[in-house]
Amino acid sequence: MLINPTRQGLVMLRMPGMATAYEEQLDNPSHQSMSFDDRFGLLVDAELAMRENRRVARLLKSAKLKAANAVPEDIDFSARRGIDKRQIMDLLMCQWIERGQHVVLTGPTGTGKTWLGCALGREATRKGLSVNYQRMPRLMEDMEVAHADGSLPALRTKLAKARLLILDDWGVAPITARGRQNLLEVIDDRIPGGSVLITSQLPVKTWHDYLGEPTVADAILDRLLHNKHAIELKGDSMRKHAAR
Repeated sequence: MLINPTRQGLVMLRMPGMATAYEEQLDNPSHQSMSFDDRFGLLVDAELAMRENRRVARLLKSAKLKAANAVPEDIDFSARRGIDKRQIMDLLMCQWIERGQHVVLTGPTGTGKTWLGCALGREATRKGLSVNYQRMPRLMEDMEVAHADGSLPALRTKLAKARLLILDDWGVAPITARGRQNLLEVIDDRIPGGSVLITSQLPVKTWHDYLGEPTVADAILDRLLHNKHAIELKGDSMRKHAAR
């Protein structure tokens, strides 16, 4: 007689994980021999696990990663790609985000920079860290629109709240004077404590020329490059390999 009311009570208390585990215990005779403390501990563990899974799902949805299928378990460590497995495994611990450090992924088009960046971003969400993915050309457009309609401060605040900001396709489109200044403010909002992951076809040594104006370029690169982990991908296009 108490089974349904108990489960309903757990649901009303917003404890669906505990409610489901409670039903499973009733259906499994092996739990009957366990002590009350052990059984109750399993219920609490189930609720905590469900809440953590939901939190990670929310973070992943909010991140809006371009490569939604990118997971660390599928990283290709073959020698032709020039990836240091020890470095990647260390980055997957996400301590670099906890320290407010940055990652720069460079290499020719198609070598998997975006995919690897998204895999690192996914692992960050698994560890409970907020991530915001942005393509640089689109971000520049969005900030121009936000400047015109007065919503730029709100956009900058949103970007600043993420523990990890992913800037994909750095350097594929020209940058305007206002774009440079907006980018400087976005980067500066993350100092100290906020991490940035950048993917780019351009070698880092050309970034100063790409940004153009020396004073702003110096300010942006000083904030990004003095505390970075660098990964240079090599090899043929992964898309060509996939097609074959």
